[in-house]
Amino acid sequence: MAIFGVMVGLMIGRLTAPEPTELQQVEVAADGLVVWFNNEPKIHGEPIDGTVALLFDATGKAQKGQLKVNDKDVNWRVRLSDGGLLLTLVAARPLHGEWAGAEVDDRWRLEIHLREQ
Repeated sequence: MAIFGVMVGLMIGRLTAPEPTELQQVEVAADGLVVWFNNEPKIHGEPIDGTVALLFDATGKAQKGQLKVNDKDVNWRVRLSDGGLLLTLVAARPLHGEWAGAEVDDRWRLEIHLREQ
Protein backbone atom coordinates (compact mmCIF):
# COMPACT_ATOMS: atom_id res chain seq x y z
CA MET A 1 0.00 0.00 0.00
CA ALA A 2 2.84 2.38 0.81
CA ILE A 3 4.49 1.75 -2.57
CA PHE A 4 1.20 2.52 -4.33
CA GLY A 5 0.89 5.79 -2.39
CA VAL A 6 4.44 6.82 -3.31
CA MET A 7 3.85 6.01 -6.99
CA VAL A 8 0.61 8.03 -7.09
CA GLY A 9 2.36 10.93 -5.35
CA LEU A 10 5.18 10.87 -7.90
CA MET A 11 2.73 10.87 -10.81
CA ILE A 12 0.77 13.80 -9.37
CA GLY A 13 4.04 15.68 -8.77
CA ARG A 14 5.10 15.20 -12.39
CA LEU A 15 1.73 16.44 -13.65
CA THR A 16 1.74 19.58 -11.51
CA ALA A 17 5.46 20.44 -11.89
CA PRO A 18 6.05 23.43 -14.14
CA GLU A 19 7.53 22.80 -17.56
CA PRO A 20 11.22 23.79 -17.70
CA THR A 21 11.87 27.03 -19.57
CA GLU A 22 13.45 26.44 -22.97
CA LEU A 23 14.79 28.79 -25.64
CA GLN A 24 12.87 27.99 -28.82
CA GLN A 25 13.93 30.56 -31.40
CA VAL A 26 16.07 33.66 -31.98
CA GLU A 27 14.97 36.11 -34.70
CA VAL A 28 16.86 39.12 -36.02
CA ALA A 29 14.82 42.34 -35.90
CA ALA A 30 15.45 45.81 -37.35
CA ASP A 31 17.31 47.11 -34.29
CA GLY A 32 17.90 44.01 -32.20
CA LEU A 33 16.66 40.50 -31.54
CA VAL A 34 13.40 38.75 -30.72
CA VAL A 35 13.91 35.72 -28.48
CA TRP A 36 11.15 33.13 -28.01
CA PHE A 37 10.74 30.83 -24.98
CA ASN A 38 8.08 28.26 -24.10
CA ASN A 39 7.35 30.22 -20.89
CA GLU A 40 8.69 33.26 -19.03
CA PRO A 41 12.33 32.90 -17.96
CA LYS A 42 14.05 34.66 -15.10
CA ILE A 43 16.29 37.30 -16.71
CA HIS A 44 19.33 39.15 -15.46
CA GLY A 45 20.79 41.67 -17.88
CA GLU A 46 23.36 44.41 -17.80
CA PRO A 47 25.78 46.33 -19.99
CA ILE A 48 29.36 45.16 -19.54
CA ASP A 49 32.13 47.31 -21.08
CA GLY A 50 29.99 48.35 -24.05
CA THR A 51 28.43 44.93 -24.64
CA VAL A 52 24.95 43.80 -23.66
CA ALA A 53 24.71 40.54 -21.72
CA LEU A 54 21.50 38.73 -20.73
CA LEU A 55 21.43 35.63 -18.54
CA PHE A 56 18.30 33.47 -18.82
CA ASP A 57 17.31 30.77 -16.36
CA ALA A 58 16.52 28.43 -19.25
CA THR A 59 17.85 25.62 -21.39
CA GLY A 60 18.54 25.60 -25.10
CA LYS A 61 21.17 25.13 -27.74
CA ALA A 62 24.18 27.33 -28.42
CA GLN A 63 23.86 29.54 -31.50
CA LYS A 64 25.26 32.72 -32.98
CA GLY A 65 24.60 35.27 -35.68
CA GLN A 66 24.90 38.83 -36.83
CA LEU A 67 22.56 41.80 -37.18
CA LYS A 68 22.77 45.46 -38.17
CA VAL A 69 22.22 48.50 -35.97
CA ASN A 70 22.52 51.80 -37.84
CA ASP A 71 24.06 49.87 -40.77
CA LYS A 72 26.87 48.60 -38.52
CA ASP A 73 27.50 44.96 -37.60
CA VAL A 74 26.56 43.53 -34.20
CA ASN A 75 27.50 39.94 -33.36
CA TRP A 76 25.31 37.92 -31.02
CA ARG A 77 25.93 34.59 -29.35
CA VAL A 78 23.93 32.28 -27.09
CA ARG A 79 25.97 29.84 -25.03
CA LEU A 80 25.45 27.56 -22.08
CA SER A 81 26.80 28.81 -18.75
CA ASP A 82 26.64 27.75 -15.12
CA GLY A 83 23.59 29.97 -14.51
CA GLY A 84 21.64 29.04 -17.65
CA LEU A 85 21.84 30.54 -21.13
CA LEU A 86 23.99 33.60 -21.72
CA LEU A 87 23.19 35.90 -24.65
CA THR A 88 25.90 38.44 -25.50
CA LEU A 89 25.68 41.22 -28.09
CA VAL A 90 29.01 42.75 -29.14
CA ALA A 91 29.89 45.52 -31.60
CA ALA A 92 32.92 47.63 -32.51
CA ARG A 93 31.40 50.53 -30.55
CA PRO A 94 29.61 50.56 -27.17
CA LEU A 95 26.00 49.36 -27.18
CA HIS A 96 23.03 50.10 -24.97
CA GLY A 97 20.19 47.60 -24.79
CA GLU A 98 16.59 47.65 -23.60
CA TRP A 99 14.37 44.61 -23.40
CA ALA A 100 10.74 43.83 -22.68
CA GLY A 101 8.80 40.60 -22.69
CA ALA A 102 5.20 39.55 -23.06
CA GLU A 103 3.18 36.40 -23.49
CA VAL A 104 2.15 35.80 -27.11
CA ASP A 105 0.21 32.69 -28.23
CA ASP A 106 1.16 30.64 -25.12
CA ARG A 107 4.86 31.47 -25.58
CA TRP A 108 7.09 34.16 -24.12
CA ARG A 109 8.47 36.77 -26.51
CA LEU A 110 11.39 38.94 -25.42
CA GLU A 111 12.25 41.92 -27.62
CA ILE A 112 15.77 43.31 -27.30
CA HIS A 113 16.33 46.78 -28.78
CA LEU A 114 19.87 48.07 -29.29
CA ARG A 115 21.33 51.48 -29.91
CA GLU A 116 24.80 52.98 -29.95
CA GLN A 117 25.93 54.81 -26.82
